[in-house]
Amino acid sequence: MQVEILSCIRHPNMVLLLGACPEYGCLVYECMAKGSLDDRLFQLGNTPPLSWQLRFRISAEIATGLLFLHQTKPEPLVHRDLKPGNILLDYNYVSKISDVGLARLVPRSVAENEMRCHMTSTAGTFCYIDPEYQHTGVLDVKSDVYSFGIMLLQVITAKPPMGLTHQVEQAIENGTFKEILDPAVPDWPVEEALSFAKMALQCAELRRKDRPDLGKVILPELNRLRELAEENMNQTMWDRMADPSGPSPIHSQVSMAQVS
Repeated sequence: MQVEILSCIRHPNMVLLLGACPEYGCLVYECMAKGSLDDRLFQLGNTPPLSWQLRFRISAEIATGLLFLHQTKPEPLVHRDLKPGNILLDYNYVSKISDVGLARLVPRSVAENEMRCHMTSTAGTFCYIDPEYQHTGVLDVKSDVYSFGIMLLQVITAKPPMGLTHQVEQAIENGTFKEILDPAVPDWPVEEALSFAKMALQCAELRRKDRPDLGKVILPELNRLRELAEENMNQTMWDRMADPSGPSPIHSQVSMAQVS
């Protein structure tokens, strides 16, 4: 049943399931040339750092794919194990959500008119699991929002998830936010990154009711930041064409062709 559901999923930001091999108990997905977001954030294999423009774009793409899952008919799907290791990047650094194997159909509660269900056991990865889900076993789409918030904080800091919300909150309170941003990126737009971080912290609120709505609040803000990133990349490209002899701005070692 799970394979049948996943094989029907078609979205630009969802990894395509090609088939299954029951003899070995594995699923076959499309090839994602650039590996996982986790590998790229932590520069596995000494790969170049992702530019802030790519990070903003990737974040908006993940939110788009996640919203697609949550709006699946007749009932929404909840990923339950959203983390950088489950976000894969293709040759052009387009991000796609993978490993939806832990997702479950969430029946609609007529009494509460909310999409949630009660699970007998929790599933997911430590540090990314919704605290309310872990405590009560009650799952809904905002369980994914919590995981997404932790992941967004990693996108801008390239730090492990353990205690990351506290680290970022302290940096903001102490006026040292710029210092917690990934130092591998030399040209962070600090004000926009701060807005990004504050939204991520709201997503990672302990109480589900305090987390923002993915479609109404989170995605519009991430799309705004993605547009800013794309405008910046376009301007950089024109500047380099106008003055090819000038110094090349350091955004990352990813070519413009790859991010177009």
